[in-house]
Amino acid sequence: MEAFITSLESVAEIVIVIALGYWLRSSGRLGDEFKGNISFIIMKIALPASIFVSVLKYLTRDKLASLSGGLVFAFASFACSYLLAWILTKVFRIRKGRRGTFINMFANANTIFIGLPLNMALFGTKSLPYFLVYYVMNTISTWAIGVFFISSDDPTVEKGAKKDFNWKKLLPAPLVGFLVSLVFLLLAIPVPLWIDKTLDMVGGIVTPMSLIYIGIILADAGLKSIGFDRDTVLALLGRFVFAPAIMIGFVMLGSSMGHPMPSLESSTLIIQAAAPGLAVLPILVGQSHGDVEYATNVVTTSTVLFVVVVPILMQIVNFI
Repeated sequence: MEAFITSLESVAEIVIVIALGYWLRSSGRLGDEFKGNISFIIMKIALPASIFVSVLKYLTRDKLASLSGGLVFAFASFACSYLLAWILTKVFRIRKGRRGTFINMFANANTIFIGLPLNMALFGTKSLPYFLVYYVMNTISTWAIGVFFISSDDPTVEKGAKKDFNWKKLLPAPLVGFLVSLVFLLLAIPVPLWIDKTLDMVGGIVTPMSLIYIGIILADAGLKSIGFDRDTVLALLGRFVFAPAIMIGFVMLGSSMGHPMPSLESSTLIIQAAAPGLAVLPILVGQSHGDVEYATNVVTTSTVLFVVVVPILMQIVNFI
């Protein structure tokens, strides 16, 4: 019951902020210029700051070293999710402009803003080290791999067209923020408190601004755009069925090979594998001229349906 209430509260907060963005846009208080600027603020400034602060806040060198075993399981799970999603884009002929979103829905989750509070409510502070295993892999996966599936899915670029090499796409700002944070972590470089607080304050706008952006997209497309077409259903199956199933498979495989995982760790990894889609996904897709309405739809529907998924998944976890 606690899991259901916690997930319901988390989703309610998100839906309210999305509704705020929808109302501000539909009432004419947010213009096209704001819609264009918000993605720059999030992707180039707020998100790198948020990632930098989060890594230094939740990780230490000792924790990073002690969690290497779990990282192997998480890495294998992400790799299989990418492979399965890529195969399904071919089998079901997912159209260009949607493929990047589709693949990211299988592999990458909203760990910090939904996964972390839920995990703390379900399993307590003892689960935090195991949460960090998934968080580290999810961050690397999103900004080192997932973002490139989106950028290569630009429908405005003709197939076979020669593209100029762009260092900014090779090292997007959020990934730079993560790499810089690892340097500070591994070399134990101190960060002055006032700088840390400043970055934390700037990074704190990522989630509300991303959700407001989703509300803006919904206002432009209309609420009737929210639906369950074939591509949306497949993406939701990837997020809520295939991703946690793959993680469960690797946990069971490890146990059968004589490398059992602590129950708290396995439960944490499985729950995190089923967290909703990334809130910034529509912004990433918009920057690559993809189907923003589709990205908004899968993020919104996955967030709302997460309320139903968590109690079911908790029952499954109890039998593993």
